[in-house]
Amino acid sequence: MSKAPRDFLLTDLAGASHAYPTKRASLICFVKEDCETCNTAAPVLEAFKKAHESTIDVVLIAQSGDANATFAQRHGLTMPVLDDTSCKTAFEWDIESVPSVFWIDEAGEVKTDFEGFIRADWEALATDIATHTAQAAAQIDWASLPEWRPGCGSKHLDPTIYDKLRAEANDSPIRARQIDIATSDDVAEFMFDQGFSDGLPLVPPTPERVMRMLAGTKRDPQELVATVPPNMGEATVEKIAINAVMAGCKPEYLPVVIAAVEAACTDEFNIHGVTATTMGAAPVMIVNGPIREKIGMNSGLGALGAGNRANATIGRALRLVVRNVGGASTGGVERSTHGNPMKFTMCFAEHEARSPWSALHVERGFDAEDSVVTLFAMTSGPVHIVDQNSRSPHDLAGTLGLGLDGALSPKMRNLPVDALLVVCPEHIDTLMKEGPFSKADLRARVQEVTARPDADQSVDGALRGDKKGDAPKGAKFASEDHIHIVVAGSEAGKFSSAFYGWVSGATGSTSVSKKIKD
Repeated sequence: MSKAPRDFLLTDLAGASHAYPTKRASLICFVKEDCETCNTAAPVLEAFKKAHESTIDVVLIAQSGDANATFAQRHGLTMPVLDDTSCKTAFEWDIESVPSVFWIDEAGEVKTDFEGFIRADWEALATDIATHTAQAAAQIDWASLPEWRPGCGSKHLDPTIYDKLRAEANDSPIRARQIDIATSDDVAEFMFDQGFSDGLPLVPPTPERVMRMLAGTKRDPQELVATVPPNMGEATVEKIAINAVMAGCKPEYLPVVIAAVEAACTDEFNIHGVTATTMGAAPVMIVNGPIREKIGMNSGLGALGAGNRANATIGRALRLVVRNVGGASTGGVERSTHGNPMKFTMCFAEHEARSPWSALHVERGFDAEDSVVTLFAMTSGPVHIVDQNSRSPHDLAGTLGLGLDGALSPKMRNLPVDALLVVCPEHIDTLMKEGPFSKADLRARVQEVTARPDADQSVDGALRGDKKGDAPKGAKFASEDHIHIVVAGSEAGKFSSAFYGWVSGATGSTSVSKKIKD
């Protein structure tokens, strides 16, 4: 193994302190009480101690807390049994299994180190120590001992312990300020009181949880991903990971959250304006590509609702980053008149396998094999569009168009506003009933059925659909480019949905897509 020994200061069973290094040669062995092989090695180590205590230090570093005393009593140990219940020393020495033995000379050079119990190794160690000390070798009945017995995993390799130790290590990737909470405080209530929450309980972002979250990406934890308005906070990979923990994400979701933060903080998407507008806009996130299935996202039954961890927590993580890193808290910069349930979360995957059209990300210039997140700034939705009777593509497309007519207000025409139409599989079947029916066909039909005279924008005129001779007609949307179409939902139910957008373009928000990277 040839691992470099590290300094330590540990206490024995009587509370006395023992430091390493000393000026004497040392035989150090890591053990735990419930390891059968450690119990085999203990009497051998005690024999070494009795034979050479005048010239070398023999110590055990034990990982079993209160059971350390049981271990010492069981074998009548007279050597120091040092408490490493925290496993910090085992971590620093990079121990993999116990027993793990180190024979170290006065200069601190490791002469021999091995794991487990291979009788030949232990016999050779007895000879080496005797030669070094110029003393008789320890008297041990080697024939009574097993020829070979494997060791046990060091306790610190338990993920819950290992991640905590990594987080506390000097070379830890975690740099964010840590907040000490009194033992009597309720952590969940503390996070509410500090304003970290969106109103729902948060998962405490302990160092070990953040370490596990960071394992979901290959990116440097201190890499700056984005500067988040309105406070222009620096969203590093680490800080995004912290908020992903609080949102309830799994580590494999982290690359999606990072890409979403990148998209949201572009000038084009304008997350500052999206957050601050009194219209109550919020990001709607659509995920495309192989990562959808890899992380278990929902694109089918209930895709726009509750019940799927990835959908719910990825969207929430983005919102928490905007809140906690950017400072966009409700009542501060967040000034929505009524608020919006999508300000908690709105994220789903496109049902690409059920779509006859190019997937959203392909339509936007990416390869089909790319994993991509796309953000839209929406003020309301999902709004159901129900049509169980139309049998022709023409009629159904008209219904879908009328379903978009309520965006912002039915009387408003030529809107520079995006709309997101989520078509369900049964409606897809009707649209394709007579042959290919493209997204362009659907967009054109939306504009056709929503066209009304420009001259009459009154409420009464809009409700009557007044016709004024040859007066020019204005369609609902300023351009067909504002109508975005994806497929999602279950196989049963002729219910499509729509999201209505905020102002598009330079004065508002433009949808943004970002490739998801490991």
